[in-house]
Amino acid sequence: MSYRNKTYIAFASEDILKYRLMEAWRENSNIDFNFFDAHDLFISRDTSKPETIKANLRQRMLNAKQIILLGSETTKAKGSDGNSFLAYEIQTMLKLNLPIIVANLNGSRVVNRNFIPDPILKTKYYTMSVSFQPAIIKYALDNYAATFSTSNKTGNYLYDEYVYKQLGL
Repeated sequence: MSYRNKTYIAFASEDILKYRLMEAWRENSNIDFNFFDAHDLFISRDTSKPETIKANLRQRMLNAKQIILLGSETTKAKGSDGNSFLAYEIQTMLKLNLPIIVANLNGSRVVNRNFIPDPILKTKYYTMSVSFQPAIIKYALDNYAATFSTSNKTGNYLYDEYVYKQLGL
């Protein structure tokens, strides 16, 4: 069902190749992974003013139902600095109360606090951490994101190993 909802993918600019890889997964007919990319909406140019870029980022998130945050040490640093576009995205997704799936770019299957920006950690926002693999990301979109709004959980969660085994990972 994840393919029916617009998905906003947030990442540090240094991790853009991982975002491009996700687009390649989506286009590969041999990989069961699809998402309706919110980045296709409200396009900004590199020459746009910061206020215009932030307005477009906000509009994209207003149209999204779920977030995939590509987790890395750079994500933590930029998402915590209070000045970058990623920091603005983090603040906006929290204000909009959107489900956040943290996809660990190093492939780990843990809640890696070194990858999650401080505003998320400090607010004990309910997130789901997964490895950067299409099957588990799709699973999280279909399960965690779908039940996020009715959950009363707080903090950072991860799936047990048996979920990965069920998915053949």
